[in-house]
Amino acid sequence: MKASNNYERRGISYIMADDEPKSLGRCSVFTYGVGHMLNDITAACWYTYLLLYLTDIGLSPSNAATVTLTGQFADAFMTIIAGELIDRFGHFKLWHGMGCLLVAVSFTSLFGGCLPCKILGSDSPIVQTAGYCVSAVIFCCGWSCTQISHMSMVNGVTLNPTSRVACVSCRNAFTMIASLILYAIALFIFNKKTSSSQVEIKNQYQFMAYMSIFIGGVFVIIFQLGTKEPSLKQESDGRSAAASWRYWLKKVLYYQVLSIYVLTRVVTNVSQTFLAVYVINDLRMSPSSKALVPAIIYLTSFITSVLLQELKWSGERLKAFFSAGGLLWLFCGTSVIFLPINMNAFMYVLSVLIGIANALMMVTAIGMESELVDKDLDGSAFVYGSLGFIDKVLCGVFLYFLESYERKDPVACDPAYPCFSVTRFSLGFIPGISSLIGVIVAFFIRFHTSHPKTSTEPLLA
Repeated sequence: MKASNNYERRGISYIMADDEPKSLGRCSVFTYGVGHMLNDITAACWYTYLLLYLTDIGLSPSNAATVTLTGQFADAFMTIIAGELIDRFGHFKLWHGMGCLLVAVSFTSLFGGCLPCKILGSDSPIVQTAGYCVSAVIFCCGWSCTQISHMSMVNGVTLNPTSRVACVSCRNAFTMIASLILYAIALFIFNKKTSSSQVEIKNQYQFMAYMSIFIGGVFVIIFQLGTKEPSLKQESDGRSAAASWRYWLKKVLYYQVLSIYVLTRVVTNVSQTFLAVYVINDLRMSPSSKALVPAIIYLTSFITSVLLQELKWSGERLKAFFSAGGLLWLFCGTSVIFLPINMNAFMYVLSVLIGIANALMMVTAIGMESELVDKDLDGSAFVYGSLGFIDKVLCGVFLYFLESYERKDPVACDPAYPCFSVTRFSLGFIPGISSLIGVIVAFFIRFHTSHPKTSTEPLLA
């Protein structure tokens, strides 16, 4: 038997280290899974607190929306560029490390004050907006490099379908851990003292940024030391990139999985962005709730993600669990729209259900990406990059328009009845209808694998 197995398609030869797709060991799954922690903890801060932070320090909702839209578009374009370059040159871990460095350098500037404002000696809204846009662009470009290199690695790390889902589940579990760490830090900060001045507000968020970078950086080191570079060798005839693009763009399954992934990202990103504002302005909950409610969501998501890796996986099972999560989110979205102030304690129950729904949808959506790529490794980074590009552009546009119409102050409302607001609409209707469309799309998907397999060792046991 040969020592390596060659997969040749459209002028590209990939050489895998093993003849058979073996299951990954516990340590390999763990070291891969923690590789996205820095991205996750900073992304949780970006989506949950950036809008609050920018408006608290004096930016208008429209200027704050401009900052987030600029970052989202930079993220989107860098995603497709990074995917193309990784497909051409490889070196997943190098791209991962460079991305993490950009994230760490820019994040403290994003939440620590306007550097151009200090240089120019001006705090005008135009200078502030431009300054935060620059930090957002650098942060999001680094974030994209890390994300695409980490996601596209999984099909090179293992061809075993259940091990791939285990890696994705582990990654998702540590996403929840990263978010829980952030919200624990936030709970400590926001519970300790109520800040009124802009200087105090900036100091609070800067402390949160430094702590996030330190903790995320530790896990980046674990990933870099513990994960081997995928043993893929690529030989190109100069036409492989275009051939790869055409190959994927002709597949109906590509567009179906694209729809599933993008809709799932809309659900999670839009809901996370407006959650803190919703519990404070619409439900009139205590300031600590803007950390406690997200923490409950991520704790239940973490537990769900760990439980999901114990299951045997096939394409049909991915569809079934995604649909269950989508229908659960539809219920939660409806409840968010009609929840009055005098029943705001029910939000804690909804937090548990949202956490379960998020995990079911995210783990299975990324699992469907791996199922789409399967053994067609040429252009795998293009698949992850193109899906990420569309996701970020769409989410950026959504968030820009929704945040532009956001109010700084809560509207007067009868506690016994739900009052309409952009926040309530954004948190309830947008994720709810997106999850429903996702369920409909999932019904028509047909995957090739039909026999579920299980991994030999439990994850995080």
